[in-house]
Amino acid sequence: MEAPQYVAARVQRALAEDERTTELGIRVDIRGDQLYLRGQVVGTDRSEVIAEVAGEAAPGLDVHNEIDIVDVRAPVGEERL
Repeated sequence: MEAPQYVAARVQRALAEDERTTELGIRVDIRGDQLYLRGQVVGTDRSEVIAEVAGEAAPGLDVHNEIDIVDVRAPVGEERL
């Protein structure tokens, strides 16, 4: 069985290099046969694609998508200093 830190590194590399994600800000933790994804992204679709790529990079592990969705909106007005 491959060491957890090597699996986590492989998943992080896949998230960074895959055209669908190009994501550097996601933390990957491996515990037994469980893979946990943590971090923040904009949009549920993005979170789902990240989980898909992680699952492809680590087949056989159960992926737990604990990524927080950040709501980013355009400013409503001018900020006065």
